[in-house]
Amino acid sequence: MTSTGERFVHSADGERIAIYEEGNPEGPTLVLVHGWPDSHVLWNGVVPMLADRFRIIRYDNRGVGRSSVPRKVSAYTMSRYADDLAAVIDAVSPGVAVHVLAHDWGSAGVWEYLARTGAGDRVASFTSLSGPSADHLNRYVMDGLKQPYRLPRFLRSLSCLVRLTYMGANSVPVVAPALTRVFLPRVMRAILQRRDGIPADQIHHSDALATDAVRSMKVYPANYFRSLARARRDHHVDVPVQIIVNTRDPFVRHHVYDETGKWVSRLWRREVKAGHWSVFSHPQVVAQSVTELVEFLGGAEPTRGLLRAQVGRPRRDFGDTLVSVTGAGSGIGRATALAFAAEGAEVVVSDVNEDAAAATVAQIAATGGTAHAYRLDVADAAAVNRFAEQVCATHGVPDVVVNNAGVGQAGNFLDTPADEYDRVLDINFGGVVNGCRAFADRMVDRGTGGHIVNVASMAAYAPMQSMNAYATSKAAVYMFSDCLRAELDSAGIGLTTVCPGVIDTDIINTTRFDVPAGRQGAVEARRAQIQRGFKARRYGPDKVAKAIIAAVKKNKPIRPVTPEAYLLYGVAHALPQVMRSTARGKVL
Repeated sequence: MTSTGERFVHSADGERIAIYEEGNPEGPTLVLVHGWPDSHVLWNGVVPMLADRFRIIRYDNRGVGRSSVPRKVSAYTMSRYADDLAAVIDAVSPGVAVHVLAHDWGSAGVWEYLARTGAGDRVASFTSLSGPSADHLNRYVMDGLKQPYRLPRFLRSLSCLVRLTYMGANSVPVVAPALTRVFLPRVMRAILQRRDGIPADQIHHSDALATDAVRSMKVYPANYFRSLARARRDHHVDVPVQIIVNTRDPFVRHHVYDETGKWVSRLWRREVKAGHWSVFSHPQVVAQSVTELVEFLGGAEPTRGLLRAQVGRPRRDFGDTLVSVTGAGSGIGRATALAFAAEGAEVVVSDVNEDAAAATVAQIAATGGTAHAYRLDVADAAAVNRFAEQVCATHGVPDVVVNNAGVGQAGNFLDTPADEYDRVLDINFGGVVNGCRAFADRMVDRGTGGHIVNVASMAAYAPMQSMNAYATSKAAVYMFSDCLRAELDSAGIGLTTVCPGVIDTDIINTTRFDVPAGRQGAVEARRAQIQRGFKARRYGPDKVAKAIIAAVKKNKPIRPVTPEAYLLYGVAHALPQVMRSTARGKVL
């Protein structure tokens, strides 16, 4: 990475704009535009992730840093911001279109530039963060307020308008700048570190934050009331646009982008569970999003994430999604893999029986789906981590991870050998822990959310003395999942604990029965009896798979499947002593 330092250009009204260049001089030119109260320093966390690929141009908006500081409010309209962008593009890339990444008021200024004739010849793509077009925002809010009979739409528009009232407060002369100078640094710290949970070393502001904020604060009175009063109705954009929507942004509500597709012919929309400054909290998402779009426009195959983000592209519910399912060689795992494939997902199928995994993949391929088979012993933590590394390197980080692999076991605690008890825990509980440890970290680092499904059992909350090891392992999965769900929520990763109930699978044939000496002869008779009961029940694994699909779509925390699983779930929570008393009954 090289840097050519600072230089200056002059905008159409003669104002001086400070420009900073770095990165790969042979790469595509990427112009980064900041908003208020920031400077070009805003991008310090993102630039290192882009510098090897792009020639990067940053500049300070008028009123900030070493750019000039106009005195008149009218010098800070979005039209002037668009003039500054035009001057920068002409200076750094004459005759060649650039890609633009912008945040906040900087993004609003880019939208203003894109309304101009010929802008498509100068901008090859635009990625916008927390800064909608003033025209599109006006149309969304005002059109919604005119339709009180469409109550949800009306309320969303009203909410967006109310959230923007802070701009009016920031437009008050003398008072707003004085309060900003005194309180802005501590307010920013409270917002970014305490509320948004962003580590201090990921927050990038210039040393002159308060001064820059006060000097450039005229952007509010210059634009707020103007944007409420009027808007173009013909602000259509033909430049490829990617919007990164911060779903926790308290200022710019995500609803304002719901109708952007009306105005933009080629649009991609990505959602991040982040506040206003996702550039600090999720720099990897910002960098990856820009890179994927630019490379696609340059002729590369679109990534799975980019395809999923494309607005207006028809796809099934799990189209352009990668799903990993363990224990997918038979039973619930196989049915789940088939169900996700039927919904459009690409599936990673793993099982301790590699031939069984291959058979599942063959079934998916026969229906036109895409799947990949792997042999995996989920009880082997090192093997699971190697598996996750290989999957992520070859196919990408999964969007959905289903930890399903498990074994059955029946027998009282005192009749069960220690090594058998450990085996059940290692597979049923340890396998889930290993799967979550291997993939959850990678999903968090990716920054775009996802979902984990941990398959437990109604035995997790329905104790039986004759299923001690099995019930204990599933109860551990249940509680582990509750704890992990809370931990992953801030990363936008959902977690569902599935408790199937009595399901007709092959698990009873492989279940080990540990019984007192002298009663071994009754085992096979009991196995056959249970098998007949399961088949008479006629509740197959396909119904569990459908429940899993539905739970992921709705982000359900707990999902019993069969009627008895629901019934016992209710009894276990309302009348726990009933469950304890029932557990004393003999089964074997």
